[in-house]
Amino acid sequence: MNLVYFALGALLLVLVVVDLLWTTLWVEGGAGPLTSRLMSWSWRTLRKLAGQNSRVLSLSGPLVFVVGLSVWIALLWSGWTLIYASVDGALVDTLNRGAVSWADLLYFTGYTMFTLGNGDFVPGSGIWQLTTILATGSGMLFVTLTVTYILSVLDAVTQKRAFAMGVSGFGTRGTEIVRKGWTGEEFRGLDLPLNTYVSQVNTLTSNHKAYPVLHYFHTPRAEQAPTIGVAVLDEALTLFRFGVPQQDRPDEVVIDNARSGVHTYLQTLETAFVEPADRTPPSPDLDALREAGVPTVSDDEFAASLAELDDRRRMLLGLVESDARQWPSAGDTE
Repeated sequence: MNLVYFALGALLLVLVVVDLLWTTLWVEGGAGPLTSRLMSWSWRTLRKLAGQNSRVLSLSGPLVFVVGLSVWIALLWSGWTLIYASVDGALVDTLNRGAVSWADLLYFTGYTMFTLGNGDFVPGSGIWQLTTILATGSGMLFVTLTVTYILSVLDAVTQKRAFAMGVSGFGTRGTEIVRKGWTGEEFRGLDLPLNTYVSQVNTLTSNHKAYPVLHYFHTPRAEQAPTIGVAVLDEALTLFRFGVPQQDRPDEVVIDNARSGVHTYLQTLETAFVEPADRTPPSPDLDALREAGVPTVSDDEFAASLAELDDRRRMLLGLVESDARQWPSAGDTE
């Protein structure tokens, strides 16, 4: 037995099985150690090549999937090939064409993993017949888990874009959402949409924990980008909570619940290697609210509140910039 081949093959199999199960089945674990690094590397490489070209960056999600699946297949295939290569006689050529080559080993392990039936080679007796059963089982496990995972991720992509479109329909800036909720005397009609957004953000949080690859599905349209949606929503919540006098605020339970939902979402971003920005985003414009007749606190009081939210807002800016976007301020979100 060639112990080097056997040990290397076993190591590759353990690595790919652990990473596959970690990524597809462990909801709280995020992506496996190998997959998480591949996702980050693929995204950063595409960012360097594409710059701010959203059309090219929209390929990032499929690209990350293809890279991850290709690496899983390569490791699984290589691992079993090395296992069979470690012992002479592990494979038998039924046509008696001579010694088994590396090409023959790759051929046999390939059709065994993907359950294509027997070819020109069969496993040797005893332990190698059992080994072939394990190889076939690993291939079936790989296909089943990856197909299920892909379908779940695509469903989650649809959900996160629905959230973003809902927020952008309400307003493309935090100040716009606040102005729309002001009737001239009080804030009205905000509880239902805010509670809806909280539910969607909570779903987004759960999906990002289970499928960190979601962060790398970029859309060319800013109104479909959840990174922009979360930033706009949180700016509106900041204005409701700290920019409006207490006696004029909407239901504070609803506001605090929504802010808590956004905070929980931001905590999931470490799985996507999102770092806080090195600067604070522009402050919301209280003058725009005053012009619409919305009561506000003084500029100094609001500035003091924003200073306490510096870490949170820098994390939001880091999220937006990690998606190759610009902060939604006085202009539009494009």
